[in-house]
Amino acid sequence: MTKVIFKRLLPIIFLTALLNSCASKKKLLSDAPLEFTNLFGSDWSEDISCYRIPAIVTAINGDLLVAIDERVPSCGDLKWSKEINIVMRRSSDNGKTWTEIERVVDHPYGKSASDPSMIVDQVTGEVLLFYNYMDHDKEKNVYYLMLTRSNDHGKTWSTPIDITSQITKPAWHKDFKFITSGRGIQTRDGKLIHTLVNLESGLHLFFSDDHGHSWQLLDKPLLPGNESKIVELDNGDWMVNCRLNGPGMRHVHSSTDMGKTWSDRVDSTLVDSGCNASIIRYTSLSNGDDKNRLLFANANSKDDRTNLTLKISYDEGQTWSQGKTIYSGGSAYSTMTLLQNGDIGLVFEKDDYKENAFTSLSLEWLTDGEDKITQASGKD
Repeated sequence: MTKVIFKRLLPIIFLTALLNSCASKKKLLSDAPLEFTNLFGSDWSEDISCYRIPAIVTAINGDLLVAIDERVPSCGDLKWSKEINIVMRRSSDNGKTWTEIERVVDHPYGKSASDPSMIVDQVTGEVLLFYNYMDHDKEKNVYYLMLTRSNDHGKTWSTPIDITSQITKPAWHKDFKFITSGRGIQTRDGKLIHTLVNLESGLHLFFSDDHGHSWQLLDKPLLPGNESKIVELDNGDWMVNCRLNGPGMRHVHSSTDMGKTWSDRVDSTLVDSGCNASIIRYTSLSNGDDKNRLLFANANSKDDRTNLTLKISYDEGQTWSQGKTIYSGGSAYSTMTLLQNGDIGLVFEKDDYKENAFTSLSLEWLTDGEDKITQASGKD
């Protein structure tokens, strides 16, 4: 009799143990702190003042490439420094280990490079690295826009070329203009698109239809606009998410006709102190995924560069989740990529630019607890 009762109880005991195990795992997933790896520290060398403005991409072989300003005499921006180099580190194991720092753009003293950004061409496999350039001795306060390419997943780079005349107007020669740091995109039809800012005439897009061998300016200024990121929506529309200095929130521009006309709106749910942010696509229905997912990371504070937060949108940026805090302390520019293992890789300026930290997280970590939030709001 005892044996019969025990046998009947076995499934209940097993189910209870399984549920307790799942609950324990969920608690661990929700509560587990993220791990940060400092890739570029301001106190690593007496010869370097600081590292700023990170950019990260995933090469088609899966390698992670992180480029950043190496600011030598001071931590000042391009206009105020005669020596800024572009340096890089690489990971071939989804960010677990990294190569030593190497310089990929190193002009002679007096000629500075700044604000790296990258696009990985999924068709050719090339990595395109853009940066802004100034010759302090010859043309101080004149900004040039440069491009270098790698056909071996970022191991070696071509001689930089000046693309300023292709993507700006002659009247802009002395204007404060720059390519936005971080990354551009490649659309489903192969077009390469990036953003540049002219603080006098507005935000612009520039693009290439021949894998970056030639470039064109899309002469439709977007106002207001500052440092920005562009994403292609699931239906092929374009959306630009912009930094603004002052109002404490982000601005969004959208186009249904490849940039010929635009609509714009304020997104008051994306609180922002006036800082460069990051937006990328994670999944899309048109690629056969189960949902559309966009990811947005920024310093989620109206007043300070603090509280780095990652949010997710399931409706192509019309609404966003409450988000998960990546780091509550000092956190400024951020940049994201998708890792080969499906996780999300993120690099950000940490603790008043003392560190540039990498972390990775899973979609499960980001969305853990969403069901509770949905139930509490009464949505189905």
